[in-house]
Amino acid sequence: MITKVKNFFSEVKVELQKASWPWDPKEKGFRRYKELTDSTLVVVIAMLLLGGYVALFDFVLVNFVHFFTRLH
Repeated sequence: MITKVKNFFSEVKVELQKASWPWDPKEKGFRRYKELTDSTLVVVIAMLLLGGYVALFDFVLVNFVHFFTRLH
């Protein structure tokens, strides 16, 4: 049982070394995570823009429906 667990973790370690990580292991400090922070910033900006678009569309539709239901 213990040899299976050791074998599993050694295989996991080998596979993780093959993975492409979103940071440069040669860099030190905060610059190491430049790609990661840039990608996060893009996602946050896209979420804000999409959220603003949905909120604006919702506001326009609510007022449009409210305007036409008030007439009668």
